[in-house]
Amino acid sequence: MLKDEIREELFRLQDVDYRRFQLPLIPTVDPAAVIGVRTPALRKYAKELAKREDVSPFLEDLPHRYFDENQLHAFLLSDQQDFQTCVENVNVFLPYVDNWATCDQMSPKVFQKHKSELLNYILTWLKTGRTYTVRFAIGMLMQHYLEENFDPSYPELVSQIRSEEYYVNMMIAWYFATALAKQYDAVLPYLEKNKLAPWTHNKTIQKAVESYRITPEQKAYLKTLKRK
Repeated sequence: MLKDEIREELFRLQDVDYRRFQLPLIPTVDPAAVIGVRTPALRKYAKELAKREDVSPFLEDLPHRYFDENQLHAFLLSDQQDFQTCVENVNVFLPYVDNWATCDQMSPKVFQKHKSELLNYILTWLKTGRTYTVRFAIGMLMQHYLEENFDPSYPELVSQIRSEEYYVNMMIAWYFATALAKQYDAVLPYLEKNKLAPWTHNKTIQKAVESYRITPEQKAYLKTLKRK
């Protein structure tokens, strides 16, 4: 079976030292589920598997047992070339994503060419309440809709999200810090008017101040907006 073949190859690619380094970075993942394959090796293997006609059973065999299988799955989806097939596969996979790494490293290239169609899926993902589905949706808004496709309604959507989940709130902060770098005038009022939750507000300022894309003058002003 393909699943067994893939698992055997992942263990062949295992790097024990890398696994030891990786474990503290993904605290939501059971350590027993981490094989420890380096990302470049996983990406290379995903490209090899993508050329095969029998890879679909692996994508359909959910949930996967190992974190590294989830990573491989994410990289396979990232390279799919048909938008409809890709977005449907992402939709199926998202409920099984259980960590920030798999969530953030899943970035389908084909989405770049289908932003109008993608938006409806993003709006649906934002409403699911699932930690990593919501994080993924915010990440896609950040990646694809902060430049020529920007609309003021998008940061408004993100600002309305309230969550107790660290990995959602961190992505909200990341989104607004990036938005400050790309759409400063449009996004600044969200901080001036305290439209974000306090922790997210301050984390946004912290990340923006750390960014080389924010001017020294902007950083100085942002520091005055910190909430106590």
